Amino acid sequence: MEFKEKKVLVFGTGRSGIGAGRLLINKGAEVILYDGNPKLDAREIKQRLYNGEQAEGADVEIILGELTKEKIKLLDLVILSPGVPTDLPVIDQMRSGNVPIWGEIELAYVCGSGDVLGITGTNGKTTTTALLGEIMRAYHDEVYVVGNIGNPYTEIALKTTSDSVVVAELSSFQLETVHTVCPKVSAILNISPDHLDRHHTMETYIKAKEQIAVNQTAQEICVLNYEDKVTRKFGEKTRASVLYFSSARKLNKGIYLDHGNIIFKDSEEQCICHIDELELLGTHNYENIMAAAVMAFAYGVPAEVIRKAVLAFRGVAHRIEYVGEYQGVKYYNDSKGTNPDAAMKGIQAMERPTYLIGGGYDKQASYAEWIDSFDGKVKKLVLLGATKEAIAEEARKKGFEDIIMTETLEEAVALCAEMAESGEAVLLSPACASWGMFPNYEVRGDKFKELVNSL
Repeated sequence: MEFKEKKVLVFGTGRSGIGAGRLLINKGAEVILYDGNPKLDAREIKQRLYNGEQAEGADVEIILGELTKEKIKLLDLVILSPGVPTDLPVIDQMRSGNVPIWGEIELAYVCGSGDVLGITGTNGKTTTTALLGEIMRAYHDEVYVVGNIGNPYTEIALKTTSDSVVVAELSSFQLETVHTVCPKVSAILNISPDHLDRHHTMETYIKAKEQIAVNQTAQEICVLNYEDKVTRKFGEKTRASVLYFSSARKLNKGIYLDHGNIIFKDSEEQCICHIDELELLGTHNYENIMAAAVMAFAYGVPAEVIRKAVLAFRGVAHRIEYVGEYQGVKYYNDSKGTNPDAAMKGIQAMERPTYLIGGGYDKQASYAEWIDSFDGKVKKLVLLGATKEAIAEEARKKGFEDIIMTETLEEAVALCAEMAESGEAVLLSPACASWGMFPNYEVRGDKFKELVNSL
């Protein structure tokens, strides 16, 4: 698409919106930055857009609060930031006016070059993306790791060339608004209930995840989890060529875990490594490693390059991250456990009696399976945030009574430090988003680490 002199509205003024705005300015578009919050500072938004330079003279229009029907009629294109729900009344008005609606991923893909390796799933996206990025950097000179991992794709799109490899972590929010995005290799790691406050139904959520492969053909490859019923079923209907990974059985083709060995099988078997050689704990991490490895195999990376990168990989911050030991008690930061399914993996990785800190923003999730997964490992459940009463009620229904209610993370850590005994563990794995108490899970995890280190 030719953007020059097109009137393009960017909906959302966070990092994704700012990245999209800068990209469109570089492409010669007439940019309007819009946010529904009338209390924001238009001058501050312009300063961020221009990195503090030439903000006063910038001709980008900023609209805060109401967006009029007259303004909508003038638009040639709308770029939605991932945090903007697609069912807002103002978005419906845009659709009614036949204004094309893209997401920032679509914009970056259209403006960028090179091959895309795209990863989605309810859990494990960041770990898999980070590892695949390390593997590809060991093999290829021009690699960018972008997307939901924290680096907007729009910020690097114009740097890419035909030789680039873009490794992209893609959330359901980002995938809702893709149209032409077609990864060379895609992956759906798993699907379990999440973000139902946004998607409303599991069917809608699943459909959003499956958008990662919507434009793929038999020329492209989609990597799927054979042990996940939803992704296995998707493998039967996608047009892409499918490669599976499995932590529970041998496969005729793909990658699997067999007696602790991670084995890739095509015409012959190749052992990548044994799990005892890895830095990461837990079956979920072995699945993440298999997904990244088989994506690299599908792209043509040699086995020895994959093996070296896998063995060197230390994981990502905030995902069952060892923080330190105080008076014989080990502390782990799993702030990225933002839903019950992800948080279950944190508990399953614990090998000590554990004080579990949970609770946060309410995404309308069910906590029953999470509590079932305690399985004698959780000594006390320390709760905080908007969901603490609901979690406590569910825990008591399940017969778990060792519950402590707190108001802040500071209070929760202090109580755990006071009560936990040598040989035990304290795990922050909230099963909830951080919103309402912290801007994001990173800030929550960093605060936890700061509190632990201050002990």
